[in-house]
Amino acid sequence: MSYAMQGSLTRGGGYQPQGDMQGNKGDTLMWQQGHYMGPDSGIQSGAATQAHSLTGHEMDEDMDTGGQEQVIFDMDQGFPQSGYTQEQVDEMNQQLNQTRSQRVRAAMFPETLDEGLEIPSTQLDPAQPTAVQRLSEPSQMLKHAVVNLINYQDDADLATRAIPELIKLLNDEDQVVVSQAAMMVHQLSKKEASRHAIMNSPKMVEALVKAIANTNDLESTKGAVGTLHNLSMHRQGLLAIFKSGGIPALVKLLSSPVESVLFYTITTLHNLLLHQEGSKMAVRLAGGLQKMVALLQRNNVKFLAIVTDCLQILAYGNQESKLIILASQGPLELVRIMRSYDYEKLLWTTSRVLKVLSVCSSNKPAIVEAGGMQALAMHLGHPSQRLVQNCLWTLRNLSDAGTKIENLDNLMQGLVQLLGSTDVNIVTCAAGILSNLTCNNQKNKVTVCQVGGIEALVRTIIAAGDREEITEPAVCALRHLTSRHPECEVSQNAVRLQGGLPTIVRLMHPPSRWPLVKAVIGLIRNLALCPANHAPLRENGSIPRLVHLLIRAFQDTQGVGTLTRGSRASNSQAAGSYADGVRMEEIVEGTVGALHILAREGHNRAIIRGLSVIPIFVQLLYNEIENIQRVAAGVLCELAADKEGAAMIEQEGATAPLTELLHSRNEGVATYAAAVLFRMSEDKGGEYTKRLSQELKSSLYQRGQEENLWGNDHMAPADLQEVLGQVDSVYGQGPPSVASGPRTYTHPGYDGLPVEELQGMGIGSHPGSTYGQVQDMDMGGHQGDLGHFDTDMPQPPQDNNQVAAWYDTDL
Repeated sequence: MSYAMQGSLTRGGGYQPQGDMQGNKGDTLMWQQGHYMGPDSGIQSGAATQAHSLTGHEMDEDMDTGGQEQVIFDMDQGFPQSGYTQEQVDEMNQQLNQTRSQRVRAAMFPETLDEGLEIPSTQLDPAQPTAVQRLSEPSQMLKHAVVNLINYQDDADLATRAIPELIKLLNDEDQVVVSQAAMMVHQLSKKEASRHAIMNSPKMVEALVKAIANTNDLESTKGAVGTLHNLSMHRQGLLAIFKSGGIPALVKLLSSPVESVLFYTITTLHNLLLHQEGSKMAVRLAGGLQKMVALLQRNNVKFLAIVTDCLQILAYGNQESKLIILASQGPLELVRIMRSYDYEKLLWTTSRVLKVLSVCSSNKPAIVEAGGMQALAMHLGHPSQRLVQNCLWTLRNLSDAGTKIENLDNLMQGLVQLLGSTDVNIVTCAAGILSNLTCNNQKNKVTVCQVGGIEALVRTIIAAGDREEITEPAVCALRHLTSRHPECEVSQNAVRLQGGLPTIVRLMHPPSRWPLVKAVIGLIRNLALCPANHAPLRENGSIPRLVHLLIRAFQDTQGVGTLTRGSRASNSQAAGSYADGVRMEEIVEGTVGALHILAREGHNRAIIRGLSVIPIFVQLLYNEIENIQRVAAGVLCELAADKEGAAMIEQEGATAPLTELLHSRNEGVATYAAAVLFRMSEDKGGEYTKRLSQELKSSLYQRGQEENLWGNDHMAPADLQEVLGQVDSVYGQGPPSVASGPRTYTHPGYDGLPVEELQGMGIGSHPGSTYGQVQDMDMGGHQGDLGHFDTDMPQPPQDNNQVAAWYDTDL
């Protein structure tokens, strides 16, 4: 075998043609340093090139080919240029051929080589492995796989043979024997093959469970529960533990003072709860809930994270479990964890338990009283989105029970900031919580206004478009913030200044559904309390739309909860007409109430008169719902300020129902009715007015009605005193309204009830609404827009169960 060399390598590694090699001894030096060439050498062409090409008669498949420049060797020509004799070249070729198998063995099976054996290297560049070296890694992987298969079979055979003996030892009466056997089984369970053999033996699993239940020996317990822990990593092992009655034995171990035993036990139970059907009930029956709550006092955060996740799994959808957690002081411990630790996974799992408990009417006040809302608020700025989301869901559920809680300034500020989030769920929850916590709570209202809440809510509503899951709670929050607190007039102006009025009016149009429309109507009513809002509300078409909604809702209620003219119905209230979970009586009351406030302005009264809606106002005087009677009499009172309006009202036959309403037990209704009658009588001469005044006195004061209406220590309300001639008339002073004279009061405005909690994780809990359930309520401690009276207001009758939730009243 002879090779001819047509080119060679320079000392620096670059390629040179054959003619340039004369007298160059660099290659000789390379050979002397042990850089051997052979057909499988993978020799590199140096720094100037990436690869080489070698041609020969044998082992072509072992050689690297390709590259930017090619070095071609023809060994048949020998090495006369480098001073090598043909004998030397033959000797080198023979050495490389003889050591080829050793090189392969060194790469693939290095442990089989004799010690001290030197293998010539064929690698010139350390950065470029030879072909044989590149094969070594997959060869090693294959070798290890074969070895593992052999060992796996050996482990399985060993375990199968040993299990019968180990079962006997585990059932031995000698605790030392049991302890040794449990430790041996634990060691076997660490290997996969023997672990499968153990879980395939029901008797072995039963023996392990029995060892846990019957022994007080620590080593036996650790070995047995450690084995069950290893088995619980497999679905088959979980089934074996469950069928062997392992859950009661594991629950018993939750009382162990030993950290390792507790860890094995809780992780095994956690795996069972996650993946084994029937485990939840078994844990509950074994008393696991009480023991898990007791474990919350420990301080290992990773351990606590598993415990809290177990509690969440057990409590979700199970009311009995929630009550057991409450009875075990669970809410107190969970709130303490939220306040005390910063391990994200623990905070997340704990917030999930609180979220599940927060839909329980019994747990909810306990969480609030334990400071749960403040503790949850601490984490609203956390970088973990899942933690923030769960805290918000929980706060959303708690917020209807937290309307009286103090020291929520940080929460309010955090919620306002979260309105700027790009996450729809976060914005939805933040708006819902703000809506609930600003209901009936002046301090929270002022706080939200001071931290830019009005501006943020308006921006949110504009940005949300038709996403009602955001606009509905945001509008409800604005409705609360624009009434009944020292900053409400500033808020009413701020909505306009932020450019919110066009969008708010638009939300009364399709595709908005009734729950959102109802909230918008209440907000517009509050915004109309600010005189500067009258013109923009009118210009944006709010009055025709309100009238349209009134007519539609009124038609829906015809014959349902209404009275025909000239008759009075019994006290029984017929069922209302519903749409998307909203009663049409609520829409009637809300639209008339908003028109009432808008009618304080002359241009608005002219528009209302031109929309042919006065007959409906008169018809509503017969409605058996007192609040509808009140707002109807109120809007008629405003419209009667103009002669044209008074004439139209009288033309519709309003005198009879108004006279009858003078006997109403609701002083607001009686006051408005009296005011309308007097305004209609202004052109009829003094004698008519005098007779009307006497009739009023007779109807209201015979049978001692004045005591029933206002109590022994109170005079009649100021406006009614005017009607009865007890004070000088001030109708000519100030705006023509029931609230005549300078308005130095803060109008109560509309608010609403806090919504109920989310059920589970859904947002809506009544048909058609993306927001929580709004319950019907009696109006409580104030009479709608009669809040300007200086005297204390009497409580209205409490027997009306269909008064709509339009006002922010103290619950």
